[in-house]
Amino acid sequence: MSAPPRLSVVVPAFNNGRTIRETLESILDQEGVDFELIIADHASPDDTREVMEEFAGDARVTLLDTPAGGGAPRNWNRVTEAATGEYVKLVCGDDVLRPDVLARQVHLLTESGGILTACRRDIIDSDGRTLMKGWGLRGLDSRMSGRQAARLAVRAGSNLFGEPASVTMRRDALVDAGGWSPDFPYLIDQATYSRVLLRGDFVPDLEVGATFRMSTGQWSVALSNDQASQARGFHHWLRSAHPDVLSAGDVRIGDARATLMAHARRASYWVLKRRMR
Repeated sequence: MSAPPRLSVVVPAFNNGRTIRETLESILDQEGVDFELIIADHASPDDTREVMEEFAGDARVTLLDTPAGGGAPRNWNRVTEAATGEYVKLVCGDDVLRPDVLARQVHLLTESGGILTACRRDIIDSDGRTLMKGWGLRGLDSRMSGRQAARLAVRAGSNLFGEPASVTMRRDALVDAGGWSPDFPYLIDQATYSRVLLRGDFVPDLEVGATFRMSTGQWSVALSNDQASQARGFHHWLRSAHPDVLSAGDVRIGDARATLMAHARRASYWVLKRRMR
C-alpha cells in the first residue's frame, strides 16, 4: 500500500462546466509537492461531469458524485471526507491556483508548525477581467495565535482569510473541528477556519496564490440578503462558546462592520450585474 500524499486538493463542483477545466489544470500543473486531487460533482445540470472525465486518466485524480441537496456544505464535506493527505486545500470549481502555491503553503506549515495558512488573491469577474489585485490578509501579515487571527476577522466584520483556494490547513485539525460548518452557510469558510484556528497558529502566505472568480450566479450571491444576520449569528456563537476569544465589545464592533460589509458587497454585485449585461 502506498503512503498517503502530503496534500489533498479537493474540488466541490457544481455547474462549473465553463470554468472547471482551467481550475483543474491550474491544480495539476503544480510542482514541488506530492498531492492528490479529489473532485465531486454535485448533480450539476450542465456539462461539469463530462469535463471532469477528461482528467480521469491522471493517477492523482479521483472523481466522485454527490447527490442533489444539502447546499454547499454537503459537497464541501463530501470531497473533504475522501481526502487522505496531511494537509488539505479546497478549491471551488471556478477558481484558479497560481504556480507554486501548493508547495509554498505546505512548506510554510511544515516549517512553522502552524495549523492554517492563507494567501492573497486576485479577484476577477466571470469573463476573467481583474477587479481587485492582491486582495486579503488585512492585519494578518505576521504569524499569530489562531485565536487572535479569528478575533481580528470578527472585529473586521469580514473574512480576512479569503476563499478556500487561498487557504491550506492541517486535515486532522479540520476533522477535529467537525469539518465544514453548515451552521452559517454564507460564512461556511470563515466559521470553519475559526474553529480550526482555535487549535493552533495562523501563518500568512504573503504571495498572491489564487484567483477568485466573482460571478452573479454563485451560491453566496443568492444568500447575500442573509449575510449580515449570519455574520452576527456566528459572532455571538463564537463569543458564547469561547468567551476567552471574543469580548462583548469585539462582537459589537464585528456586528456593526459586518452590516456595512454586507451593504458594500450587495452594491458590488449590483455593479457586476450591470457590467455583465
